[in-house]
Amino acid sequence: MSRPRIVIVGAGFAGYRAARTLSRQTRGRAHITLLNPTDYFLYVPLLPQVAAGVLEPRRVTVSLSDTLPDVRLVLGEADRIDLDGRTLHYTGPEGDGGTLSYDRLVLAAGSVNKLLPIPGVAEHAHGFRGLPEALYLRDHVTRQVELAAAAEDPKTCAARCTFVVVGAGYTGTEVAAHGQMFTDAQVRKHPLRQGMRPRWILLDVAPRVLPEMDGKLSSTADRVLRQRGVDVRMGTSVKEATPDGVVLTDGAFVETRTLVWCVGVRPDPLVESLGLPMEKGRLLVDPNLQVPGRPELFACGDVAAVPDLEKPGSYTPMTAQHAWRHGKVAAENVAASLGLGGERKPYRHRDLGFVVDLGGAKAAANPLGVALSGVPAGAVTRGYHLAAMPGNRVRVAADWLLDAVLPRQAVQLGLVRSWSVPLDTSSPEVARVPGGPGTRQEASARSGPGAAVEADTHDGGTGTGPGKGRAGDEPAKGQPGSGVTLSGSGAAERRSERELAKGRPGGEPAGTWPADEPAKGPLGGTQARSGPADEPAEGQPGGESARNQPGGEPAKNQPGGEPAKNQPGGEPARNQPAPAPRPPDDQPPPGPDIAPGPVKRSDPPDDSAKGDS
Repeated sequence: MSRPRIVIVGAGFAGYRAARTLSRQTRGRAHITLLNPTDYFLYVPLLPQVAAGVLEPRRVTVSLSDTLPDVRLVLGEADRIDLDGRTLHYTGPEGDGGTLSYDRLVLAAGSVNKLLPIPGVAEHAHGFRGLPEALYLRDHVTRQVELAAAAEDPKTCAARCTFVVVGAGYTGTEVAAHGQMFTDAQVRKHPLRQGMRPRWILLDVAPRVLPEMDGKLSSTADRVLRQRGVDVRMGTSVKEATPDGVVLTDGAFVETRTLVWCVGVRPDPLVESLGLPMEKGRLLVDPNLQVPGRPELFACGDVAAVPDLEKPGSYTPMTAQHAWRHGKVAAENVAASLGLGGERKPYRHRDLGFVVDLGGAKAAANPLGVALSGVPAGAVTRGYHLAAMPGNRVRVAADWLLDAVLPRQAVQLGLVRSWSVPLDTSSPEVARVPGGPGTRQEASARSGPGAAVEADTHDGGTGTGPGKGRAGDEPAKGQPGSGVTLSGSGAAERRSERELAKGRPGGEPAGTWPADEPAKGPLGGTQARSGPADEPAEGQPGGESARNQPGGEPAKNQPGGEPAKNQPGGEPARNQPAPAPRPPDDQPPPGPDIAPGPVKRSDPPDDSAKGDS
């Protein structure tokens, strides 16, 4: 008799726990396949400490292959599920597709950054859901402090050392608390102008910090933040984001080069494509975490609307604590449905409390309902994280000890650039790479042209201030250089290597276009999905002129530019092809054909925030 096939989508808190529980319960009596974009489980609650230089990135990751025996790991992202045929289609990390057949399917795809229709946010803000985003923020903050220390203009120095965090939930509060300590430590080594210090601003429309938590814990966190120097502004949010700063809802303009978006999460758009009953973007399931009418389909974690039996009529919130427990119950019920376990049981929970790490010895916690603050809360918080992590406990504890006795290392590694971690992505856990497979397309951007990601270096690639020569902007989706064009049916089509190079900074120059006449629209007449049909994206041929682009300011040694050396009389080398310029450091080099990625629709925003416990 053949063994049943179980496929789990996602290796977050719910998916990882489900895979581990099934591995132990089935004991080789079932084929278990785990589909995930990365080969590790990420312990998200400690990401702020990675961004602040307390922990090294590998400390918060746990190898899937090493910790999940009898589980087959498949790297990729699900893009289509055939419920009637019981097959799942996915795209691998190098653009190759594949199909998985199943007898039981567990959806635990997790969540992505929640977007709001605020102008400029998609272009100028960065989220905080994955390891690439944490690494980018650490490099970016370090760079801004170093550039501020060397700046001659006090106004520029102040703008570079102003960091705005939107969202005072678990993530935003911890990012602001750890960030203030991180930058204060940096300026002790790189003093700023006299009387100036880094400034962190925490914004939220809620009336208080940590609105999900008990009032005592909220007041404790608020007090610690203000004592540390964080500018806490409740009842205020961002009205518009620009390259120079943000316009707040109270009318004030804050000059800044850093906008961190921590307003909460939304379920992965994958579940919306199934056409099944939904609740605020989450797939409706019964108390057994099974989809009604689909005995082979289970869902858990942030993508599932699980009835809260302790509060009839409501659903469990999207927190790590619930996702971890969902995974265990879902696995037990899957095994029971296959005759490999005991009886099915509904999901019930008991609130164990919450913990929020505020950096150093400060924290806010209420284990089992007992409100704590100060050193006792810090000890409980770190003890809880060590107990909850499925691996790397000794290494994490060692990093905490070293951080307590040694100064932090603040250096720019330059491994993750701005264009690699756009806010409007369905894969925050995977950084975009040059020449790699096309990223998943969003059906609509909620904050304008979301594909046009603001580069993190202006002024010649040295910072994020306003200036000429923006380097490293990722081509807009559907524009030349994006790697895919969108046909009338919405399918992704492969483009030729020559077309990919044209219109891309650092790519092949357009040989037939005169330097003083921009092309009329995108190459091939393809329209960008992220903008109006007749309006090309900025920096693209036919759009607003960009340096080194046809129709923009001519580049040196390009036709129509400054006189080329070794030419008679210093005359410009007109009508002569110019060599391709060397791409800037922050820009991906032109790569080979880019395979189209799976197309996934955006989903409505959800008001839930990430749980850190």
